[in-house]
Amino acid sequence: MGGTIKKAREEIRGLPSGQVLLVNMEKNTAAYAAHKPIPYIMSNTFRDTFGMMGGTGSTIALLIAVFLFSRVKANRDIAALSAVPGIFNINEPVIFGFPIVFNIPMMIPFVLNPVIGILIAYAVTAAGWMSRVVVMVPWTTPPLISGFLATAGDWRAVIVQIVILVINIAVYVPFLKVSEKVTAKQAEQARAAAE
Repeated sequence: MGGTIKKAREEIRGLPSGQVLLVNMEKNTAAYAAHKPIPYIMSNTFRDTFGMMGGTGSTIALLIAVFLFSRVKANRDIAALSAVPGIFNINEPVIFGFPIVFNIPMMIPFVLNPVIGILIAYAVTAAGWMSRVVVMVPWTTPPLISGFLATAGDWRAVIVQIVILVINIAVYVPFLKVSEKVTAKQAEQARAAAE
């Protein structure tokens, strides 16, 4: 199962749009090096930096939501185990440990949060409140550092990432609570069936 999800993520990143975003990144970098106007807002690094903090689904926001709002020990344990990899945008431990896979309440913010992050960052960039992404940073660069580096040192990108992160946390919290209630009800039903 893990291989299937990983392969799906690779296919999504490898879609023709992914190739266009890579070309956009290369053109932005070349324009920046030549001291010319940066032509594109959207690039592969832009997508990863603002739409996939903590990995696909912006799961670092879920980890923070668990630490701040969850009283379920199993969830807090998974979050603790997933925190260090999550900082480096590696989120398989949380995807399969929490789980998000086959967990309908958690799939909704998992899909929604990257869209929210990209839309916010796009709007801020289009308004001229943040520099365009011109440096291709590795996808494992931690959030906040990635925004600063990707925009060639624009501190406003860090503020944008913080705002996106806070919104992503707020989106995850109600779904986290629903998921915990469903899990508790399932555990209660399993105990009743075993008696």
